[in-house]
Amino acid sequence: MDVEQYGFYSYSIAAVAYLLLFVLLIVKRNKNQTTFPFALASFLSLLWAGFSAYALKNDDVYLFDVLAAETLRNAGWYFFLSVLISRQQFQDQYGFFKRFWQPKAMLVLVVVVFVLELFSELRYNVQTIIGFDFRLIVHVIFALTGLILVEQLYRNAAVEQRWNIKFICISLAGLFIFDFIIFSKSLMFSTLDLDLWNARGLINALLVPLLIISIQRLHTESVPIAISKKLIFHTTVLIGAGLYLLLMSLMGVYIRDYGGNWGAIAQIGFIFLALVLLLVFFVSGKARALAKVYFSKHFFQHRYDYRHEWIKLSKTLAQLKSLDEVSGYIVTTMADLVESSGGGLWLKNSQGDYYLAEDKNLGFDAPQVITHDDLTIAYINKKQWVIDFVEYFENPETYEGADLKKWHAEENNIWLIVPLFLQNELKAFVVLSKPRVPRKIDWQDHDLLKTVGMQLANALVLTQASDELSRSRQFEAYNRLSAFLVHDLKNLIAQIALIVKNSEKHKHNPEFIDDSIETLENVVTKMERILRQLKKGDSYAEDWDTVDLVDVIKDVERQLCQNKPTLQIVFKTDKCLIQGDKNRLSSIFVHLIQNAQDATDDDGWVKLELDKTATQAIITISDNGCGMDQAFIQQRLFKPFDTTKGNAGMGIGVYEAREYVLQHSGQIQVESEPGKGTVFTLFFMLVDEQSKNYG
Repeated sequence: MDVEQYGFYSYSIAAVAYLLLFVLLIVKRNKNQTTFPFALASFLSLLWAGFSAYALKNDDVYLFDVLAAETLRNAGWYFFLSVLISRQQFQDQYGFFKRFWQPKAMLVLVVVVFVLELFSELRYNVQTIIGFDFRLIVHVIFALTGLILVEQLYRNAAVEQRWNIKFICISLAGLFIFDFIIFSKSLMFSTLDLDLWNARGLINALLVPLLIISIQRLHTESVPIAISKKLIFHTTVLIGAGLYLLLMSLMGVYIRDYGGNWGAIAQIGFIFLALVLLLVFFVSGKARALAKVYFSKHFFQHRYDYRHEWIKLSKTLAQLKSLDEVSGYIVTTMADLVESSGGGLWLKNSQGDYYLAEDKNLGFDAPQVITHDDLTIAYINKKQWVIDFVEYFENPETYEGADLKKWHAEENNIWLIVPLFLQNELKAFVVLSKPRVPRKIDWQDHDLLKTVGMQLANALVLTQASDELSRSRQFEAYNRLSAFLVHDLKNLIAQIALIVKNSEKHKHNPEFIDDSIETLENVVTKMERILRQLKKGDSYAEDWDTVDLVDVIKDVERQLCQNKPTLQIVFKTDKCLIQGDKNRLSSIFVHLIQNAQDATDDDGWVKLELDKTATQAIITISDNGCGMDQAFIQQRLFKPFDTTKGNAGMGIGVYEAREYVLQHSGQIQVESEPGKGTVFTLFFMLVDEQSKNYG
């Protein structure tokens, strides 16, 4: 098989493959907006492959005449990729065309080139004016344009979205890379490489199965992605790589023409060296950083998309849960923003000093603690500047008073100190090591670091507050239990103290002895209950039994018989059963009655009345004491740890009473007026109703 036959079959196979792809797209057509541009690109590729096969069999058609069809094919794939990018970033099929001038410029170029390639006489006139055949250079640019679009489609896609477009990117990248190799080498030698040209049809056919796999995957809707600085940067790198290879091709022409007998060997060596250098460029972090600095400095008015940085930070910070995660993210983020190789974070502690909380590739033995009276801290608080050690070495007077000796040693490799302020208070600072490519930071870097620093400081403070709140809640639970227990112990101690107080006077009185023993038995019972509560860790951890409120109130009467004014008890029922804990009920009634007695003069009165309805038990505790106004009742009466007794009270008795009553699905009402006394009314469901409620 000769070369022409090989090329004919190669492009014929490609035509069949593209025909199959086109038919599948038509058969599986749906409402997806990518179907039409996909089918159009496939159809134009079918025409290109078919015409290429025809040209190889027909001596009247030159191979270069195929370039017009190839331009149409490229335009079809550009349109398809642009639609994918538009839907990806703007949820609009033509958003890429509407928002940027580059697609419009490329459309004009494609139309002009197609017309010139289609009409040979017009092309000859243009070539006469410019002095060379522009077609090879233009098709190198077309190949680079296709690679740019593929790169942007993949790089700016969300991780979950890349599954949909993976095979499209692989296949079209392969297509345009092969085109780039053919036309760059042809440009180098000013003639087409027939071996590569004839193989191209088969290469295209091998890529079609990947496109077929992608048909179904494109049915998945795209996720919108915001425009970012990354989009511009990666395009710039690719254009730079294209210009680099173009320059290599021109130099190859020089070697071919002037290399003598060693020309072929020099060409091979030169191409190999070019590929190695290109590989180094893409693999080397320093080379990429250098390119980013150069192109940002010379080609862009604003290097940073602050909106994108803010949104990206917010999304990531929302996923961080602990202070350690936030600290590590702060160092990584600050280092990545300015291409630093590492850094450390110093956080402010409760003493106002700053301790090393995170260290990532800092590169030297950093001080663990920087005291609040350090001159560097004072300088940062005063100036609120980012300290740039490149600037410091050039103009040390700029940082007069900063005392940077502990930082600026050559072996320390320090570049920047970035403060994190919140409302003019220095919460932390980040120390960054030297970048991969040494440079000075400018006003844009300062603005970005300041903007990001504000958000990171907020996140840092919120995370610290969250950690402190979590610890406070643990202490709150412990203190709540302790407060109730101490309150109960205080009442028990008061009962024992009353026995001790009266023992000298009544120790020979049998009735006093009997009352004292009964009181002590009650104290022991309550102490045992307190121990059970401590083991269970719950101030309400108790077993409910059926309790007769008549017995509870009689027990309360015995406990308070010595207090003034004397408690008056009225029973309007001889039996009143509820579910509850007898000791807890007794404690609550004792506290409410003691409060009433404390608020009433000795010649006044305090009454307790027990009554019931068909469903509820009603306990009324009233007095003619000093009373309370409505503001006190609403704002302070049921507020824990708020007392009017000074050091004599804890302020949780009434709060405990209300909580216990509510726990029993009961109610507590208060009526009071200054100078006229107070009435507490407690409602409990009777035992039958409680059984229904809890059953």
